[in-house]
Amino acid sequence: MKGDIPFRGIRFDSVTVAYDGNVVLDSLDLTVEPGEVMALLGPSGSGKTTALRAVAGFVRPASGRVFLGGRDVTDLPPYRRGIGMVVQQYALFPHMRVEENVAFGLKAQKVPRGEIRGRVAEALEMTGMAAYGRRYPRELSGGQQQRVAIARALAIRPGVLLLDEPLSALDARLRSGMLAELARLHRELPEVSILYVTHDQVEALTLADRIAVMDRARLRACGTPRELYRAPANEFTASFVGGANLLPVTVGEQGVRFGERRLEVSGPVPEEAAVLCVRPHLVGLGDGPNRISGTVREIQWRGATHRLYVEVDGHRVIADLRELKEPPAHGDEVTLHFSPDDAVLLTAGARHD
Repeated sequence: MKGDIPFRGIRFDSVTVAYDGNVVLDSLDLTVEPGEVMALLGPSGSGKTTALRAVAGFVRPASGRVFLGGRDVTDLPPYRRGIGMVVQQYALFPHMRVEENVAFGLKAQKVPRGEIRGRVAEALEMTGMAAYGRRYPRELSGGQQQRVAIARALAIRPGVLLLDEPLSALDARLRSGMLAELARLHRELPEVSILYVTHDQVEALTLADRIAVMDRARLRACGTPRELYRAPANEFTASFVGGANLLPVTVGEQGVRFGERRLEVSGPVPEEAAVLCVRPHLVGLGDGPNRISGTVREIQWRGATHRLYVEVDGHRVIADLRELKEPPAHGDEVTLHFSPDDAVLLTAGARHD
């Protein structure tokens, strides 16, 4: 299969989509490199699915252009774009057997009958569904149905694969297994460019080479998972990618101050009012650098960790701690700390506009 997949990428050139004057995707400039997995991550209504549908050809931009492999496809109908697509509802035909579902796109493309059987078998083998070709969708689990949907998309040998919340209908165990399978498929099909829409940060961090963070119809940040996690570009990215404590601080001649406390930060310091970002799992309990004290307002046991919600001068600080033998109780006064190397200063209200 590898040798037959065209070497392609995706480019959004100032793409805007509007419905009845309401802008749902605003001037998106973004490039997905050939062979790259790009996750579009954001809350509901952020514009991520609209961006994917613009690539597929299901919505037409009010302005801007969409390119595939350097070719302007803005005015092409979906069936001429050579794209594979998988949606969260699977969209399998219930009256067709698995092998017939997988063959559907090939027949629509008028692939010679003698070639279809081999390409269906190849796609089912890649997705671990070779033994299920004669079954109907109703005879499969949710995870198996999703594998069939992916096999159907791969059977046409697309240069671009679009995945729209493909795991959202699965339970946690199946989702974990499918994440591993998608990662394996990416390794086996390195030429395929994948645009992956999700609101689940774990999926994005696990699969993506880069993540584009969307909010309120606009791109807010784009980078590798490590870049966005370790050095977020703005408050929204910090809170949405991995979760974060965002503490208001002031910056002046006396350094960085949170209330009356002076804090040490090893990274660059903005010259104006700022927000301090520190990840919950990097906050420790007890004495240490950058000590802050407060009152426990809630404690949650999460198996491997305890999550503490601590009120510090009217601000909530979250600490994810490895399972404690004697965790503090609600109302206890505790001291927290974090390393200067684990604190990132963001300019207050900074946006990727």
